[in-house]
Amino acid sequence: MKEDIIALETGVTNDPNSLLDDDGRPKRTGTVWTASAHIINAVIGTGVLSLPWAMSQMGWTLGISCILVFAAITLYTSNLLADCYRSPHSVTGKRNTTYMEAVKVHLGGKQHVFCGLIQYINLAGFTIGFIITTSTSIVTILKNNCYRKNGFEASCRFSNNPYMITIGVIEMILSQIPNFHKLSILSVLAATMAFGYASIGVVLSLSTVIQGNGNVTSTTVFAGIDKNRSTSDIAWSMLVAIGDIALAGGYAQIAVDIQDTLKSSPPENKTMKRANALAIFTMTIFFILNACAGYAAFGSNTPGNILMSSGFRKPFWLLQLANAFIVVHLVGAFQVIVQPVFRIVEMMAAEKWPNSSFVTREIPMNFGKTKFTINYFRLLWRTIFITVVTVLAMAMPFFNAMIALLGAVGFWPSVVYFPVEMYIVKRNIKKGTIRWIGLQTLSFFCLIVSLAAAIGAIHGLGEAVGKYKPFMYKA
Repeated sequence: MKEDIIALETGVTNDPNSLLDDDGRPKRTGTVWTASAHIINAVIGTGVLSLPWAMSQMGWTLGISCILVFAAITLYTSNLLADCYRSPHSVTGKRNTTYMEAVKVHLGGKQHVFCGLIQYINLAGFTIGFIITTSTSIVTILKNNCYRKNGFEASCRFSNNPYMITIGVIEMILSQIPNFHKLSILSVLAATMAFGYASIGVVLSLSTVIQGNGNVTSTTVFAGIDKNRSTSDIAWSMLVAIGDIALAGGYAQIAVDIQDTLKSSPPENKTMKRANALAIFTMTIFFILNACAGYAAFGSNTPGNILMSSGFRKPFWLLQLANAFIVVHLVGAFQVIVQPVFRIVEMMAAEKWPNSSFVTREIPMNFGKTKFTINYFRLLWRTIFITVVTVLAMAMPFFNAMIALLGAVGFWPSVVYFPVEMYIVKRNIKKGTIRWIGLQTLSFFCLIVSLAAAIGAIHGLGEAVGKYKPFMYKA
């Protein structure tokens, strides 16, 4: 009887036989493990392979310190965000099923519009970058085959366009997976692939060091600096390196969507905090291993990506396997990253046209023993979206440089500012108190980092734009 009264008052039911959650949606079944898989899938991407280069620009001390500091910041602000999933109470309050909604409820005004612009522009941009990077891995496999047959001095270049189109078609098919709830298996597979190629990078780097072929490294900021480089080049590289490390572990833009997959017992915020800790601990270990091993192997000559550039040449089969892992991972990670974009458009369409069968009707289908549903609006809109991002990827092969700028601009508001401000409101932290000053100091520090990364990204984008021609890129 007591539980029934609590359910009526709070809207939260603990009835294990109910097929619906307290908001009337199908019962959520996510756990700490599925949430961790989603986070790892999004975070441990090919960016981990560029961390050795970032380390080479800063040296051991600053490089490792940056990784640890930004991991701690990400964990702290992610936990603040986890408490904002429900409001006003973190356990019994009403669900905020999107990041925008959480910002609107806690901060009011128009801040949620700014949040939405930052979030969805970034996520859409990342999908373009994923298509470019996935095609580059496929081309790397072809180039390795070419080098093996004709020698490393051979001119082996291939157009990325056919592979971008192929990836686009695959993503069109996978995009019909309705939501995060149905992505768990794909996320686990993709996360496994991420561990696979990151581990191969570590093993190859350590093998180089053990064989005595490692390059000179340094503990200082001026790690192995080439005397022929100008001071401005060194400064730009350090800004980009700090930005790479800061941005590598951020996932705030999909955190609320991931939390919205969790079952309500134990409370979602507690489960999400455990998932945050598990995923970020795993991420930090892999980041440090890759950064340190790669830097020890290449020193000041560390390439931008140790598996997809001029890093390793042998063993051939292991490099091919690593790039195959990258392809599988990015195909799966694409779906994790893009789900919030799909979701917000479909929610808005359902609210605007609630009586339209084209928008709301789910048509049951069977493929052998597999049962699924087709929604006409979902089929049309998701297909159009992926067609557009695929064309943009072919037209702007320099878009990865644009991604760095988008990520830098979005880092401070999405990862730090909104979680901090919402937490201050939620906990009614008074202005001028020690805790308020500490939170604002953290926010200001990350704003400076975000601006520095943006400056470095603008410089890199300016150089990249002049190197490429639309639809004509060959790697």
